[in-house]
Amino acid sequence: MVAAPVGSASADPKPSLQDLAKQVEKMHTEIETLAEEYNSQREKLKSAKRAADAAKKTLATSEADLAAKRAKAAALAENAYITGGLSRALAFATSDDPDEFLDRAATTYVLQQQQGEAVNQVTKAREAAERAKAGAATRIKEVEKLISDLDGKRDKITKLVTKVESNLFRRALGEAGRPGTRAQRVNLPIVGSGKAAQAARWALTQQLKPYVWGAEGPSSYDCSGLVMAAYQQVGISLPHYTGSQWTAGRHIDRSELRPGDLVFFYSDLHHVGIYLGGGMMVHAPRTGDVVRIASIERRPFAGAVRIAD
Repeated sequence: MVAAPVGSASADPKPSLQDLAKQVEKMHTEIETLAEEYNSQREKLKSAKRAADAAKKTLATSEADLAAKRAKAAALAENAYITGGLSRALAFATSDDPDEFLDRAATTYVLQQQQGEAVNQVTKAREAAERAKAGAATRIKEVEKLISDLDGKRDKITKLVTKVESNLFRRALGEAGRPGTRAQRVNLPIVGSGKAAQAARWALTQQLKPYVWGAEGPSSYDCSGLVMAAYQQVGISLPHYTGSQWTAGRHIDRSELRPGDLVFFYSDLHHVGIYLGGGMMVHAPRTGDVVRIASIERRPFAGAVRIAD
């Protein structure tokens, strides 16, 4: 029997600081991607709830309309029954104007037919409204399940990030003897007086507030939540989702960037910041970080959008 080697030869080599940093960056990217997928599903949930509310209102209207038309049809039927048979024949025989009587009788018959058709149409509309209501309820359940699944994935990755980051920081402190760069509040002069510049100025006031998944203020933000909140301050409503913010304004070239323009990163557009000028932006970077100023050179630039002047 051959003895297994012992000591350092049997132990897995420790990952380098660079490898650990790459792991952390990769996981942060996964979290950011999941965060925006979460935001996308949350927007879909809002739409599904609006559709459910609309279906409820349509159904209520249809039911009221159906009740009114049924009552009218019943009244016509009752009138026809009361004036039918022998009484109708006597009325015709004793009428001063038989032609006028026949016209009234024909009109009553047509009204009965029309009212019966109206009842059928409203009944169909009510059935369609019921289907729409049921469909909206099903859609809400589906999206809520997706959101719950994304929450679960996010939590698992966040725990992994915390573990790997702790390892990275311990190693970095052990090797360098000092912590990494800390965020500091920076006051930059923002050029311009339009709504975009005002939104950028407001975003700067949110510096050092923590990044929180799906947050839109006032005490914490994710990347698209910060953008939404900043433009909300100047009266412009944006959805809380990078994919929708990407289509919310005019696409501009990088050379045209002005303070307040939205800058997007990565091919799937999962990160967004607010441009400040001088190649800098303010953004909510990632889990464990805070709203801060950063260079737009540090991430793969995907494009820019002008929401307002």
